[in-house]
Order: sequence, then C-alpha cells, then structure tokens
Amino acid sequence: MGSQIVIPNRYKFELTHMLKLFAKIFGTKSERDLKALRPYVEQINVAFAQLKDLDNDALRSKTSALKAHIKRELQPIVDERKAIEKEVEADGSTDIDKKEQRYAGVDKLKQQYNERLEEVLMDILPQAFAIVKETARRFKAHQQLLVMATAQDRALAASTDYVTVQGDQAIWHNQWEAAGNPVVWDMLHYDVQLIGGIILHQGKIAEMATGEGKTLVATL
Repeated sequence: MGSQIVIPNRYKFELTHMLKLFAKIFGTKSERDLKALRPYVEQINVAFAQLKDLDNDALRSKTSALKAHIKRELQPIVDERKAIEKEVEADGSTDIDKKEQRYAGVDKLKQQYNERLEEVLMDILPQAFAIVKETARRFKAHQQLLVMATAQDRALAASTDYVTVQGDQAIWHNQWEAAGNPVVWDMLHYDVQLIGGIILHQGKIAEMATGEGKTLVATL
C-alpha cells in the first residue's frame, strides 16, 4: 500500500498564512489579470470620449476603416502565401521533398497570419470597443438613429421591425419585440463590461454575477 503524507495542523496554519501573505504582496492571479487589462479600459474610454461629436455615418465609417486596416496589415502574409500556393499548383515536379517543403512554408505562413491577426486585433480593440460603446450611448439617448441606407440596411428592413428605410436614409429604432415583449435599449457599457469583453476576445471565460451585464458584454 502506498504511504500517505500527513501534514500537522500547525504547518497547515503556517502554509495558509504564507499563501495569504504572498497574495497580499503579489496579488492573486485574478487581481494580476485585471491589472493587465486596466490600460485597455482606459484607452477605450479615451477613444469613446473622442467619438461623441461624430455624426452617425462618420461613426459607422470607423468600423469600415478598422476592417480596411486589418486587411492592410495582413496583406503581405496573404500575398506571400498565395505566391507559394501558385508555385505549387504550377510546378509539375514530382520531387516530393520539394513539395513538402513548400507546403510547410504555407503552413508556417498560416500560423504567422493567425499570430499577426491577434496582434492587430488587440491593437485596434480600444477603438472597436469604443465604437460599440458610443453606439450604445446613442441608442440609449435617442429613439431613432438615421444613417445613409446600405444594402445591409435594406435587407434588414425587409425582415425586421427595428430598421426602416425612407428614400436614401435608414432609420434604426432603439426598440423592438423579443418573444412578444417590447424591448427598449437603455444600456451603456461600464468598465466591468469592457473587461468582460476583453476577456472573451482573448478566448477566456469571464465569470460574472447576475446583473453585471453579460448581455451587454456580448455586444463587444
């Protein structure tokens, strides 16, 4: 039978005391994680304050600009990968080692793409979250938001009750029906929801108590 180690109570007390002392000095993992996210929250709120005076179309165009930025940053890797794939398709060689080397190069570029994408997304996260927060503020303050109608607006207007189109303008309403009940948008992201959104973006789990705004976090 295997032996069992028994720790005397006085050592258990000392160990617990030491762990509490370390937590006070270095903080818990949760506290350290939150401390690392604080700069992002500050950047989001600074960017949020700068969006207030933009009209609705200018605010919407911010998202398009971010998408274009992502594409530009990743285009060199995309172009290099396509060039290798084109070489593989055009090469009639039966040299297996040569082909495997090229395929390995493609796989490496795919990995580089994912790593670079994550870097770019974290770089633009404050701006992206600020846009969502400002949009929430406008829906909370106004029953309707008017923008120039896009193809997506017209498609939504045909299938939903919260978007209508009049001529060249799309009207987004801040109320709709959900499960037969009227819903009015009246929420604005606080820091705790911004932190939750960052955590989810990082692929982690954010544990939040009832009433802390999990639905609002999801918009980020």
